[in-house]
Amino acid sequence: MRRLPTTGAPGAGGGAAFELDKPREECGIVAVSGSDAAAELAFLSMYALQHRGQESAGVVTVDESGKSRVHKGMGLVADVFDDDVLGGLEGSLSIGHVRYSTAGGSSLRNAQPLLVQYEDKPLALAHNGNLTNANQLKRSLARDGSIFQTDADSEVIVHLIARSRHRDLDGKIDDAFSQLVGAFSLLLCIGDTVYATRDARGFRPMVMGRRGEAVVFASETCALDIIGAAYVRDVKPGEVLKVRDGHVESLRPLPPAEPSACLFELVYFARPDSRVWGCSVDEARRAFGRQLAREHPAEADCVFAVPDSSNSAALGYSEVSGLPFELALIRNHYVGRTFIHPTQTGRDFKVRVKYNPVRELVDGKRIVVVDDSLVRGTTSSGLVRLLRDSGAREVHFRVASPPVRSPCYYGIDMPTKEELIGSSHTVEEIRQHLQVESLGYLSMEGMRDAVADHGPFCDACWTGNYAAPLVDLDRAQALQTV
Repeated sequence: MRRLPTTGAPGAGGGAAFELDKPREECGIVAVSGSDAAAELAFLSMYALQHRGQESAGVVTVDESGKSRVHKGMGLVADVFDDDVLGGLEGSLSIGHVRYSTAGGSSLRNAQPLLVQYEDKPLALAHNGNLTNANQLKRSLARDGSIFQTDADSEVIVHLIARSRHRDLDGKIDDAFSQLVGAFSLLLCIGDTVYATRDARGFRPMVMGRRGEAVVFASETCALDIIGAAYVRDVKPGEVLKVRDGHVESLRPLPPAEPSACLFELVYFARPDSRVWGCSVDEARRAFGRQLAREHPAEADCVFAVPDSSNSAALGYSEVSGLPFELALIRNHYVGRTFIHPTQTGRDFKVRVKYNPVRELVDGKRIVVVDDSLVRGTTSSGLVRLLRDSGAREVHFRVASPPVRSPCYYGIDMPTKEELIGSSHTVEEIRQHLQVESLGYLSMEGMRDAVADHGPFCDACWTGNYAAPLVDLDRAQALQTV
C-alpha cells in the first residue's frame, strides 16, 4: 500500500528503528465464517501470518444478532490480544488483519480491519495490496462529499460501496470492485455475509479452506494449517465469492486481465511451509538455489544461508554444488523491528544484533553465502565484514534472485529507485562494494524457468515492467511536467 508518488520507505533515513536491508512486508488477512470460535481461529491464523505485517493487528467479529465487536492495536498479534480480549469478541464471523503500512501512516487509526456502520449492518474490510488509483478515487469521492477517517488507500473501497447507485448489495460490491486498479486481495463482511476477491491480475495471494462447516479465507495456507482447516483451493484472480451460512457462491467476476502473480512472494515474503500460486514455497526456493549453483558455481568449503528466508535456497545450492550445507550464521529471533539502540557502538551494530557467525565453521574457510535478495546492500556489506572478522578466508556471495532495480507499487514497500543498489550499479561494482571474492545473481531466465509451471508472474521489481496501470503516479508525473 505504497503512497504514490514514492517518497522513500518509511524510516529509511535511520533513527531508532531496527531495520535490515529487506523489503517491508505487505499485510496478512483472514476471515472465518460459521464457527463459534471465529475470533480465536482468526487470532491463530494471524499468528501464522505475522511475517506479513508486524505493525498492527486487528479482529472484527459479528454475532447472530448483527452486533459487531472490534479490537485493534499497534504491535504484534501476541501483544494486541490475550484471553480476555478474545473472550469478549463474540460471534460466528470474524475478519482479521496484520499490517505493515505501505500507504497511510503508522498509527492506530489506519489499523485494519476498517469497521463502519452501513445502513443497519456492520461493514468490515481487510485489504492486502495497493490501489494504484486510490488518490484519483479519493479526489473524486471528496468532491462528492465523502469524508475520510484514515490515510489508508483501503478506505476508498468503503466509500465506493456506500455511494454506489446500484439497488442490491451484490451490485454495489460489483460496482465498487470494478473501479479499483492495482493490487488487492480483499475480505469484506456486511452483516453476516462475507465477500472475498482478488484483483484480476492476482498480484497478492488468497486461499480458501474448510474447518468443519466453517469457511476460511487467508493470505497463505500456513494460516489454514495452524487451525486445522483443509485447503480447498486458491481464490482465482478476478473471482468474487460470497459466503453466507456455509454456502459459497460465485458472483460476476471482475473484467479479465493478464495474470501477474507476485514472484517476490516465492523469493522472500511467503512462509516456506505455505503453498502460494499452487506451488510449494520451499520447493520454489530450493529450485532457485539449484539453478543459482548451476549459473554461479564456486570453489569453496561450505555453503550457508542468511537465515531464515534464504535457508531453502542455500539447501538447493548445496544439493547441486556438492558443498556441505552448514548452519554457520545464527539469527537472533528476539530482535523486534522497533529495537532501540541509544548508543550505536560500531558501524555494524545492527547486523551484529541480528546475526552471529559460528566461528568454528567460518575461520579459515572459503565460504558461499546465499541470500534471497539484495536491496540496498547495506546489511550485506556489514555481514561480510562480520564474516571476515570471524576468520573467513574467502567470501563468495550468491543471490537467489536477479538485481532489484525498480520499486513495487503493488503492495510491497521497497526503497526508491535511487536507493536500490541494483538500479545504479553493475554486478562488479556491487561486488567491490561488498568486498567479496565473487558475486553471482540468479538470472531472470533462470528464476522464471525454475517456477515456469506456476506463472505467469509479475517481475516488475526486477524488470521495471509494470502490469497494472500506475494511475496516481502517472498523473503526478504529468503534473510535474506542466
